[in-house]
Amino acid sequence: MKIAVLGAGAWGTALAIHAGEHHDVTLWARDAAQAHAMQAQRVNTRYLPEQPFSPGVQVSGASLGAWLAEQNLVVIGSPMSSLRGLLTQLAPLLGDTVPVAWLCKGFEAVSSGMNASSEVGLMAHEVRAQVAPQLRGGALSGPSFAQEVARGMPTALVAASPFADVRDAMVQGFHSPSLRVYANDDIVGVEVGGAVKNVLAIATGLCDGLQLGLNARAALITRGLAEITRLGVALGAKSETFMGLSGLGDLVLTATGDLSRNRKVGLALAQGMTLQQAVDSLGHVAEGVYCARTVVQRAQHLGVDMPIAQAVVALLDGALTPAQAVALLMGRGARGE
Repeated sequence: MKIAVLGAGAWGTALAIHAGEHHDVTLWARDAAQAHAMQAQRVNTRYLPEQPFSPGVQVSGASLGAWLAEQNLVVIGSPMSSLRGLLTQLAPLLGDTVPVAWLCKGFEAVSSGMNASSEVGLMAHEVRAQVAPQLRGGALSGPSFAQEVARGMPTALVAASPFADVRDAMVQGFHSPSLRVYANDDIVGVEVGGAVKNVLAIATGLCDGLQLGLNARAALITRGLAEITRLGVALGAKSETFMGLSGLGDLVLTATGDLSRNRKVGLALAQGMTLQQAVDSLGHVAEGVYCARTVVQRAQHLGVDMPIAQAVVALLDGALTPAQAVALLMGRGARGE
C-alpha cells in the first residue's frame, strides 16, 4: 500500500513511522530543506528526535502534484488552521479516486470573509464538503500520543467516515498488532469528541494545577463528557459514540496524560503564566486554545449549555482568573444530573 502523509509534525511523523513498517510511506514536509535533512538523518529531530524512521518511510519536499494520485491513501497531518488550504489544493489532484484522511481535531476559527453565511466554525468534514465536495474523506482520531505510537506502544484509534472505502483504507493502512483501528460511520460524533476534549483538558489541567484534588478532577471529566455529548447530539451525532474511543477515551487521555499539550496549558495558567507564556512554553500547537471560542460559539448557536467550555474561554480571554473560573463553576445552582 502506498501512503502519503502531508505534514511532518509529531503526529504525522509518528503515523508515518508506524505505517512505514508495513507500507511504502512518503512523509511530506512543506519546507524542502527540512525534508532533505530528515531524509538524510532518518529522523525528525524537531518533533520526535529519539524515533528513527522505519524502512518504508521516505521524506519529500516536492510540490504537491500528480504523484499524489498514485497513492492508495493521502493523510493530512496539518493543524486545523491549514486544512482548508490543503483540501483546496488536493481537490483537483485526487478527485474522487484517492481516499483522504485528516488528523486534526478542532473547529475552524471564523474570520472575515470565511463562513460568513453560517457565522460558526466548521468541523473538518464540513470544511471538506464546502471546498472539496468530490473528495472522499474521513477522520483518524482517538486517544493517542505521538511519542507512544512512534515507539510501537499499544494504541487504539477510530477511522471515521461516511464512505466505507475511506474507512477501509485507514484500517488497512494503520491497523497492526500494536495499533488497533476501529471503523465508525459517525464522523460528526468522532470529530466533536476530538475537538471539545482539548478544551476540557485545559480545564482539567487548571484543576490539577490548583491542587483541587482527585474528586474535582473526576467531576470535571464527567461533566465535561456531558457537555461533549450535548453538543454532539445537537449536531446530529450518535450519543453512543461519546462512550467510545473518540469520546470518553480521548477525553480521559488528554485530560490526565502528562504528554497532553492542552492539559499543560491549564497547568501553566494555574501557576500564574499568561496565555502567551503558556503557549510559547509548549513548542507545539495546543488546539484547545485556538478552538475553544469557536466551540462555545457553535454551542450558543444551537442553544447548547456548555459552562465548563465557557469558563475556559473566559479564562483564556483574561476575563476570569483561575480561582474565579473555579468559583463560577462551583457556584452554579443545583440541578438534576
